[in-house]
Amino acid sequence: MIDRKSLRNNAAMLEEALSKRGTHVISEGSAWAKAIMLDKEQRQLKTAFENLQAERKSVSKHIGLKKSKGEDASAELQRMGEVSKEAKILEAKAKEAEAAFTLALLEIPNIPHASVPKGDNENDNEEICRWGTPRTDKVPAHWDIGEALDILDFDTGVKLAGSRFSVLKGYGARLERALMQFMLDTHADKHGYEEVWVPAIANRKTMTGTGQLPKFEEDLYHLESEDLFLIPTAEVPITNMYQDTILEATQLPIKHCAYTPCFRREAGAAGRDTRGMIRQHQFDKVELVQFVHPEKALEALHELLSHATSILEALELPYRLVNLCSGDLGFSAEKTFDLEVWLPSQKTYREISSCSSFGQFQGRRAGIRFRDDAGKPQAVATINGSGLAIGRTLVAIMENYWCEDDSVSIPKVLQPYMGGLTKIKKAYR
Repeated sequence: MIDRKSLRNNAAMLEEALSKRGTHVISEGSAWAKAIMLDKEQRQLKTAFENLQAERKSVSKHIGLKKSKGEDASAELQRMGEVSKEAKILEAKAKEAEAAFTLALLEIPNIPHASVPKGDNENDNEEICRWGTPRTDKVPAHWDIGEALDILDFDTGVKLAGSRFSVLKGYGARLERALMQFMLDTHADKHGYEEVWVPAIANRKTMTGTGQLPKFEEDLYHLESEDLFLIPTAEVPITNMYQDTILEATQLPIKHCAYTPCFRREAGAAGRDTRGMIRQHQFDKVELVQFVHPEKALEALHELLSHATSILEALELPYRLVNLCSGDLGFSAEKTFDLEVWLPSQKTYREISSCSSFGQFQGRRAGIRFRDDAGKPQAVATINGSGLAIGRTLVAIMENYWCEDDSVSIPKVLQPYMGGLTKIKKAYR
């Protein structure tokens, strides 16, 4: 979350920066507007409470003087009782205002970095570069390729769980596993990430730490009886491994990678990509997370981005790199680059990885701090990104490596993980 001291001392500057996300973020009724109002209310309550405290001392002094002189102090004693009641009422109001203020802070998005281009939506994103030569001949959609090879089964997925679920079979399942292993090996062995295996279920505090709660609860799968949630990304448990922890500066940077299944209700994506594997309720992903000194956040973002792009280049999949505009930034991000892979059947690029810097936003929310040179704890900066979304990588391989004999070639770097297989012609039994 944003720094509450900054909100109080630099409200105008923060409001201007937040407005780049869209005027709705700072409009009347927004979390920002509520926070400003509640901060003002808290200050008024604090002033009133301090005035009561001063009056209490004054009245107490008068009571002592009158009693020492043998005078009647009943009026002062009555006022002392009234002051105590008023103080209790003010204290209760202050607690309510503090709780409401904290909730409002949790619902304010991160401040966009100064280098983020201003824009309203994805149409205003800035293309940075392209890599590889896109395939332009006519290629079937991945669902047709997968069903023809009997490696992808949507009907059974629907039977087992409902829409937006699928079943991978035979060489399709093995290719998914091969991609997971290749990505993890690359990031752990070549890029210096420590691999971790984390729960796919998280509690409410953990979800709040990375910014999924309280604002995006409708997009999460909620286990109501235990008040737990299926994770939407490994970012959630990995980041919160250091929840409420003070690290030493010498421990930074910390770099973790992990494979997890991911679960999203896609409540805000009704009618989009309803066919195929592009937008599923359950999908696999390898995630990269770094904890760094705040001054090195953007440097770390570019490093992590290079690690994600190296996977696409090793697989020889054409992609483009996009710098997200302020209006398209995720809630917790201060700056994001999207990697979009070429899908020949759609003749367009589709997102396969988002790599983001969150600055100290998640560090403050999750209580992840480090001691600076002066020994003072301050919030750590966090960086993360997909390295990569496995299902979408599988889709890209099926289409970019499709052959006219209806087979799919296996990228060279994956062949060792496929037992030396060079081409999928049909599923094995």
